[in-house]
Order: sequence, then structure tokens, then C-alpha cells
Amino acid sequence: MLTATPATGKFLRRDPSEVAPWAETCGQIRPLVEEADGAAAEVHHVEIDHAKLHYHAQTDEFYYVIAGTGTMQLDEETIELHPGVVVYVPRGVRHKAVGKLTVLTVCIPRGVLHDIHEVE
Repeated sequence: MLTATPATGKFLRRDPSEVAPWAETCGQIRPLVEEADGAAAEVHHVEIDHAKLHYHAQTDEFYYVIAGTGTMQLDEETIELHPGVVVYVPRGVRHKAVGKLTVLTVCIPRGVLHDIHEVE
């Protein structure tokens, strides 16, 4: 929901519980800030389960782990994930998270859902 106010102009408030999830490359995604919202970035609430190895040609991603533990494959390296960890994934890096995780992803620039290239 976009709302205009004289003091702040446009702002966005979206509650994850009000957004229906749908399946995508990493698991169940709830887009909190979408490309259509016109913001500088996209923000997604993602329940990761059986993610597929993929990369983005035009988009950088930040992952913030909210809950769960697991690992993330980044090209040929593997790192540990647990709540509070932030991972920056530059465009072109093949990546996937392994484990039952809840993450917040910030994708810059917007348009990431048209920039998913699955490797497996």
C-alpha cells in the first residue's frame, strides 16, 4: 500500500502476514517491496527450502538471516548461516542457501524476479 502525506511524500508499509507467498527458486517468497512499487530496491521475505543454484546477471543481493541455520554456497565456497548473519552476493555469483531458513533479501536494483538464471 502506497500512501501520500504532505510531510513525507510517498511511503510503503507492507505486513508479511498480509502477502500471500508463492514458490520460486529459493522456496516460498513474500515480496514486501516489489518492482511495481517503484522503489530503488526490492525486499523479499523468503522461507528457504531446497533452493536451486542460480545467479543474477543484473542484480546484487543482501541476505539477512532471520531464523534457522544452514549453509550458503557462493561459487566454490560454502559459508555457515545462522540468525543475524548478513551475506552480500554480487551479481554473477552462483549461489544457493541450504537448510530451513527464513531470510530477508534486499535486491538492488529492482527487477530481480526477471533476472534469475538457474544453474541446476
